Amino acid sequence: MSTSALAFSLLPSDIAQFSPRLGSLSLRRRDSSTSSVIEIKTPNFTTSTSRGVIPHLSRDHVRSIKSIRWTGVPFESFLDRVPPVPVLQTGSAPLHTFLGYDRGQHILAMSVRDPFDGRDMPANGKDHISALCIRGVRKVTPSSWKSYFYSCKPDVVVALSDVPYTQAPQSQKRLQKSIERSTVWLTHLLSKSDAPAAASSPEAPSGRPNVLVNLVGGTDERARAAFSENLVEILQGKEQEQISPLRTLDEGVTGYQFELLPLRATLRAEYGQVSQEQDSTSEAGQLSALMRASLHSLPSNKLRITYGSQTPHEILRFIRDVGVDLFDIDWAQRAASIGVTLDFRFPVPKTSVQYSVCVQPKTRGVGKADIGHNLFNFDYAHDHSRLASTFLDGEAFLATQNQNSDKLPCCHCGACTPQPFASTLLHDQVTEVREHPTSPIPPYTRSYVHHLLHTHEMSSHTLLVMHNIAVMDAFFSGIREVLQKSHSEPDLFATEVDRFLSTYAEPETLFAEAEKDWAKVESERGKGRLAREKQNQGGGEVEEG
Repeated sequence: MSTSALAFSLLPSDIAQFSPRLGSLSLRRRDSSTSSVIEIKTPNFTTSTSRGVIPHLSRDHVRSIKSIRWTGVPFESFLDRVPPVPVLQTGSAPLHTFLGYDRGQHILAMSVRDPFDGRDMPANGKDHISALCIRGVRKVTPSSWKSYFYSCKPDVVVALSDVPYTQAPQSQKRLQKSIERSTVWLTHLLSKSDAPAAASSPEAPSGRPNVLVNLVGGTDERARAAFSENLVEILQGKEQEQISPLRTLDEGVTGYQFELLPLRATLRAEYGQVSQEQDSTSEAGQLSALMRASLHSLPSNKLRITYGSQTPHEILRFIRDVGVDLFDIDWAQRAASIGVTLDFRFPVPKTSVQYSVCVQPKTRGVGKADIGHNLFNFDYAHDHSRLASTFLDGEAFLATQNQNSDKLPCCHCGACTPQPFASTLLHDQVTEVREHPTSPIPPYTRSYVHHLLHTHEMSSHTLLVMHNIAVMDAFFSGIREVLQKSHSEPDLFATEVDRFLSTYAEPETLFAEAEKDWAKVESERGKGRLAREKQNQGGGEVEEG
């Protein structure tokens, strides 16, 4: 069980059910090994992982990026072994230790399924859900999930939910099953049954786990409302005895979670596709309505998380129209995987701010700017400027310290503001130790990252991930600043959201171009290159030189 207490609070003026809100999420360690408190100001972001690791980042990178605080860990990728390797670890924080996360800095939230994997799956059963690992589909029962949770001791656990990953749309009967199963499985997780012996030992922490529940019901607002009403209904008899001393299931829940991927699939199956700009706007509106239907009967002072937002535009709409607190930035991490460096800010910079010699993002036919740059494009082969025009690198920021307050903010990522090592590792006694630089190191340039991308160097994606996370950190910081000012200017946030939506284009076109360029380089440089060359040459021998 988790040895940490998770608390979430909102500003007194931000208790409205569906409106932008400022809050604070804090996790205090209860055990003697550390007395740290991790605090996250909301709205904010979470990072996604693959087999528990943030793609392209080493453990040292993750520890150096202070904005990474909440990380999701899908457990299904570990189900290829029996028992799963993480449950074999020992100690007070097995999952943190196994994956190399710092308990003083990182909150780990463990779920069964990867919320960003929308592939069709075998139907869930009455007493199991289907999970996908490298060796195929595995069945996870409520009892086994509870056992994994107690063994791994993450900070937060996501209750099993019967979310259909079958062909959309689902029937009313299927939605009813989803509601009933999800309710039963949450009851089982909150109950004391099937708890491992270690959980009742003198060393086990007191208190209940930090549980997130996925609000189910598909795209039917009545079904979503029905599930939420199940959570706040006062239980009687044996049902109440199972979760005693809790009176309702909601009392044992720390926060609410929305997985948008299956909802999108159902909406698109029901309504079809329209143009990109219309689709993104209408789809965000439909998703907002579904989330409000789920939250209507639930307390407004609990944490709200979404998984599956696809653009910063959607994030702003969900904050404005629903009041969501935490968002994944998987789309920004994936953008780094296809060579896109983000270059935008919120609120949109005033026209008086100078962009120096940096080339700004491309302006599309609709008169809106891209939210970043496709560095695979050969236009950047000789662009020796920093990665983002809306931020200064560390060297330029220091050089302009004495200028007026309208100057650009600094991007503190490892690509724009590289940090020198504190010491030099010597392999002999002959080499002289160089003096460490006292001024900021020059930033990595677009042309350099362009070169790394085309030579298939892993470090290109590392630099881009660090930068994109820093841009998203600044994005959410800007949101919180505007919300703070909105207490005296009520319409300020809505005005700034409209300015952002009218300034920046949706990124579908940018990402599509980058994916095409990435696929070309992957084919020329990636795994299986020689076999592809041989096939293209009509079966002739391929000489390596």
